[in-house]
Amino acid sequence: MYEVEVKVPAENGLVRPRLEEIGVTPMGSVVQVDTYFDAPHRSFAETDEALRIRSERRQNDDVIRVTYKGPLVDDGSKTREEIEMEIEDGDRMGAILENLGFEPAATVRKDRDRFTLEGGEYTITLDDVDGVGEYVEVETSVDDESDLDAARRGVYDVLERMDLDPADQIRTSYLELLLESTE
Repeated sequence: MYEVEVKVPAENGLVRPRLEEIGVTPMGSVVQVDTYFDAPHRSFAETDEALRIRSERRQNDDVIRVTYKGPLVDDGSKTREEIEMEIEDGDRMGAILENLGFEPAATVRKDRDRFTLEGGEYTITLDDVDGVGEYVEVETSVDDESDLDAARRGVYDVLERMDLDPADQIRTSYLELLLESTE
């Protein structure tokens, strides 16, 4: 699966009224805490990969996932291969990774309001990231690499419908933005 994502800085309070106008469906709010790991055998910063354990607090329950994100595959968005699975215990998974030589690199915390559009084809999130700021992300997923251009154009269209400019996108991850802000 390929995740096609575009992230732009935005004042979420100004974006919210546009969401109703374009017909989004609210999915609720979550708090996500992502712990990123460095690999012992290569630099994820150099290969533009990521390995994280995400704890997501929802209204009624917590969900924990481990995710691998491959390197970016194009210059027009944050499109990359993503492999993700739900796990029961983030602390134990972290201990497994550390025993294999992976080291925790940083933790990113964000408050995230999520919405879907066009029957779930697109996910829109309004993010408030601790130490980093406010952003809007629009994403969709495709199974086949040949569908990436059309998916990216669709994501750009959604941003434009919210009066946001795809040219303002930031391809830097929240992890990288956080690390830059602490240097």
